[in-house]
Amino acid sequence: MSEILITGGAGYIGSVLVPMLLAKGHRVTVLDSFLYRQASLLDCCADRNLTVVNGDCRDEKTVASLLPGKDIIIPLAAIVGFPACLKDKTAAQSINCDAVKLIIKLRSPGQKIIFPCTNSGYGLGQGQEYCTEESPIAPISLYGKTKMEAEKAVLEAGNSVTFRFATLFGASPRMRTDLLVNDFVYRAVFDRFNVIFEGDFKRNFLHVRDAAGAFIFAIENFDRMNGQTFNCGLSSANISKLELCAKIKEQIPDFTYIESQVNSDPDKRNYIVSNARIEALGYKTQFTLEDGIAELIKAYSIIKNSFYGNV
Repeated sequence: MSEILITGGAGYIGSVLVPMLLAKGHRVTVLDSFLYRQASLLDCCADRNLTVVNGDCRDEKTVASLLPGKDIIIPLAAIVGFPACLKDKTAAQSINCDAVKLIIKLRSPGQKIIFPCTNSGYGLGQGQEYCTEESPIAPISLYGKTKMEAEKAVLEAGNSVTFRFATLFGASPRMRTDLLVNDFVYRAVFDRFNVIFEGDFKRNFLHVRDAAGAFIFAIENFDRMNGQTFNCGLSSANISKLELCAKIKEQIPDFTYIESQVNSDPDKRNYIVSNARIEALGYKTQFTLEDGIAELIKAYSIIKNSFYGNV
């Protein structure tokens, strides 16, 4: 059993991860500003091993007060995604990067950090070659740049593990409808139609529960992973936008999609990713892309509201 501090623990990943950690008997402290007015941890509040602090991860006094006695720190707090970071560039830098450096400054050397980065740092990728952890880093968005800067600081600080997560999908108590798979399924369910830009552009995907599972895997295998970064995605889901639409159509047959030749997508990421390093240690995903699509179709019978996006 460990004492764990999670900043941003009421977000998209945290709202799935926190109950999983509590179920394993860990004591969890969540620091979150509840920026999106979410109530995603209410079902955990009866657990005596949960502490919730409504506060800002950039506030040195608050962070310093929460670090003593913690074995593991998981800095989930972030302004996530290309559009959200452009909307508030100052917050993107101060939360995604500066707040992580604050944790590094304040923690004791024995406290472990498990940090979620992003494989969007690969930017335009390497054509049809798989991006590995040794591939050139060339982020094309502010989100990617701030996360990669923070990852570098975490690894240089030592006693740490970082993940370069694929684009996440799936239902979470703090739902996001603006992620690519979640967005495309949303459009398929409610509009039955979608216009695709740069349909051949590829990226890797990962279910949010498998992302949460990666943190638990790192906690249980920290000594083998210490000092390294790991791509973490669903290896069967290095696919293009058009291939994704085809998979959605398999479950929603009257979904129609076309590729536009007129406009372009401002998010130019285009890469395929190798997850061999973490898989070699025994990490296995539990949810396929098809599982996620089916799950999202059910989720969208419950929600229909722009409140569930980050922008």
